Amino acid sequence: MASKKKVLIGVSIGQFAEFFDFTLYGLSAVILADYFFPAGDRFTGLLVIFATFGVAFVMRPVGGLFFGALGDRIGRRNVLTITILLMGICTALIGLLPGYAQIGWTASILLVLARLGQGFSAGGESVGGPSFVYEHAPVERRGLWINTTLAATAIPSVFASGLILLLRAVLSDEVFTDWGWRIPFLLALPLAGIGLWIRMRTEESEMFKNAATERPKEFSPIKQSFRDNWVGMLQVFFILGLTALGFYTLSAYFVTYVQVAGNLTQEQALLTNAIAMGVYTFLLIYAGHLGDRFGRKPMLIAGSILLAVTSIPAFGLVTSGNVWLALVGQMIFLISLACYGGGSQTFFTERFPTQTRFTSAAISYNVAYAVMGGTAPFVGTWLVESTGVNAAPGYYMAICAAIVVALIFISRLPETRGRRG
Repeated sequence: MASKKKVLIGVSIGQFAEFFDFTLYGLSAVILADYFFPAGDRFTGLLVIFATFGVAFVMRPVGGLFFGALGDRIGRRNVLTITILLMGICTALIGLLPGYAQIGWTASILLVLARLGQGFSAGGESVGGPSFVYEHAPVERRGLWINTTLAATAIPSVFASGLILLLRAVLSDEVFTDWGWRIPFLLALPLAGIGLWIRMRTEESEMFKNAATERPKEFSPIKQSFRDNWVGMLQVFFILGLTALGFYTLSAYFVTYVQVAGNLTQEQALLTNAIAMGVYTFLLIYAGHLGDRFGRKPMLIAGSILLAVTSIPAFGLVTSGNVWLALVGQMIFLISLACYGGGSQTFFTERFPTQTRFTSAAISYNVAYAVMGGTAPFVGTWLVESTGVNAAPGYYMAICAAIVVALIFISRLPETRGRRG
């Protein structure tokens, strides 16, 4: 059990390092828009930067396909050492780039290339970590273990927000705008080094080793995934699509959303979002425990219904212009999202057999995150501007959640709790 817990700790710390790098971009959207793109109106600048935010998600399915097939062949541990190193390098590069004022559009292009590298890495990390933990976890505690791992992807938003707030407090506005904003990005390399060191000290799971000995001589994880697991891949796509939309709305969009649509200061926006993400982290872990107790499907049904019912009033509070009401709105939203995560975060690994788990989950997971997560800030910004309704993204969230409720029943989504292999 001690070696299994080492895997849980190692993967969680590695996921923290990976997604600190990945989410930092969304939290720094306003200053990055000013630094890497031509001067223009605020709305256009934000659309450009959020489009660039979504570019990384275009690469996530590509990274998922590459690292998924590689992970089903050579093991999860080996792939995870590659992904964390690649993410650290790409993020540090953003912190080193000159801006548009120095090298023009070359700066914008280099920023996009760095985001592509981040997306490629995240495509393998996002599924490799949970798969690795799944194959080491006790069957009756898989939900708790996997949700603990994935909660480590929420903590980076809290840490990054706190770090930016600290830098804003100790540095003048001029110094922060000039070079201070680079510091969090440059921290990526030492964080990646720590994660790499820990992961090198874990062992591959017996579940994977056994599956590797039983697979045919001519083994194609991609071909076998589409042939045998296509129904499950479609189910994971729509289940994780709602998770992606909710998570990246909460972690990457709300900081900008409450400033633009709610007229809060950046400090207020970062503080309220940091509190919300901190609460979400602990609720997600508890929701994993509830999923172990009641099953994945009941949590998915309850969570999607809650999101459909509460999103519109929650977004109305978020954009009320009052800092405390904005915090309450985020709390209402995250409770619903955490409930849904009590089923979704374990379902996407449990749905597939060991031989093709990494490939099947990585493809469907990352396509869902590209389509729904990567576009969340862009769609939210566009909806507010085009409709003139500050709570418009809440209507979008509610409609998506209602569709998922229907699809859970239409597709006859299976209960996966306790599944072996």
